[in-house]
Amino acid sequence: MVPIASLSLSLPALRMQALEAGPADGPLVLLLHGFPELSESWREVLPVLAHAGFHAVAPDLRGYGGTDRPRHGYDLDTLAEDIRQLAHHLQPGRPAHVVGHDWGGAIAYHLAALRPEAVDRLAVVNAPHPSVMARQLWHPAQLTRSWYMFYFQLPVLPERKISANGGAVIPWVIRRNLVNKDRVPMERLQAYARNLSHPEAARAALAYYRASIRGAMTPRGLRRLLRGYPRIRAPFRLIWAEEDAALRRELTYGMEPYFEQPVDIRYLPGVGHFAPLEAPEQVAALLLEHLSPGQARP
Repeated sequence: MVPIASLSLSLPALRMQALEAGPADGPLVLLLHGFPELSESWREVLPVLAHAGFHAVAPDLRGYGGTDRPRHGYDLDTLAEDIRQLAHHLQPGRPAHVVGHDWGGAIAYHLAALRPEAVDRLAVVNAPHPSVMARQLWHPAQLTRSWYMFYFQLPVLPERKISANGGAVIPWVIRRNLVNKDRVPMERLQAYARNLSHPEAARAALAYYRASIRGAMTPRGLRRLLRGYPRIRAPFRLIWAEEDAALRRELTYGMEPYFEQPVDIRYLPGVGHFAPLEAPEQVAALLLEHLSPGQARP
């Protein structure tokens, strides 16, 4: 079994905690978690990548786990810069492979589009391209599924509800979005509950949603939505669990205009939103196929 180590890093913007596995001189793969998760979500994927020779690193994102929790900086520009700084710290002068799930996927798209020199290969798990999401969000079927995004805009109440009773709602939310609930025992999810058991921790996690909605209403955000992101040049694979209760399969359609290379989509039937937790073997196999060192860009 490949060992997994805890890593503490001091970046220019913040101190970051991460899990890592694999040789430090191997090709760097950054694995970015979503809401309401932690780097822990990649624990079963890390050793598979490490065994193949990758230096696999899964950070706790800004505001989560052992990473700093500043009051501000939860917009996509800042979150993507956190990851660019992390990649530069671990592998100076070379692009990294970037993998993201949920909010981690949104950050990965943003980084690949706006800082293409920082990303070698891109893979995303159950997160739509931001331009596709902006277009599809107002479809009645998706709007119904995305109700929580608007609830999270309320002040104070959402963080109190999330953090109540030691964050007890968090394991319930995750398990509700699993098809095979036996795959992720309740005790494993207690770390997620503890992480969001304080209102300030929950506020930081919700700040991603609040900054996203409010940022879209700024002149810069409106320009980006109207004109679209720059086309992503990194080779791209989208891994999509088909039983996602929050995100419709239709969000995987029409992505071609946002990429310079063909869009490679792999669907996972019978898997829910939290695919890295529920189906880590399948996710890892698809990542290895895409991130093969022999296929890396020069």
